[in-house]
Amino acid sequence: EDERINIYCVTCEVPTCSMCKVFGAHKDCEVAPLQTIFQGQKTELNNCISMLVAGNDRIQTIISQLEDSCQSTEENSEAAKRELCARFDALAALLEGKKAELLQRISQEQADKTAFIQGLICQYKEQLEKSSRLVETAIQAAEETGGAAFLMGTGTHLPVLSLPRIVEASKGGRLDKIEQGYESMDAFSVSLDHLTEAVHALDFDPAEEDEEYFGGEEEEVEE
Repeated sequence: EDERINIYCVTCEVPTCSMCKVFGAHKDCEVAPLQTIFQGQKTELNNCISMLVAGNDRIQTIISQLEDSCQSTEENSEAAKRELCARFDALAALLEGKKAELLQRISQEQADKTAFIQGLICQYKEQLEKSSRLVETAIQAAEETGGAAFLMGTGTHLPVLSLPRIVEASKGGRLDKIEQGYESMDAFSVSLDHLTEAVHALDFDPAEEDEEYFGGEEEEVEE
């Protein structure tokens, strides 16, 4: 117990004294100077400390990178949302513009057809009015009992020269008519099935997603 500890038993990995090496429990063990082992292990410990500090610096760097990536993810997500909204708003504006254009074409066709039909109505009403007056005159003439008076058209009765006009009117007018289905607007039917399918098929490009999610930052983390 009074001996100075000055050697290191390499075999047992404990410090000991010269007496224990010569006469004691470590006489068959491999030993080395205590100071040599001390300096060696101290140097190794300092190296490990340096490695741990460097490793901690790398971990802190990775943490900072991950925090920056988290913030960048939020910022990029907001930018992507704004871009997506802007594109959908532009598409909606385009659809609204196209809808207004097509509605205007329908309204114009409606106005043209309605104006034409109203014109025909006015013509037929005018013809009806003239025909009604002819009917009244013809009835008065038909009530004439005297042949000479009838043929001479005396008084307010129908003159004989008006008879051809009555005959012609009785055959019906020669005014324009509308074709069957003229009032139909089937020509303005629009199929949006392909657009509907295209909207349902809208999605993000998976190639861009893979490139974004599995880029270089992951390699830095693994390192």
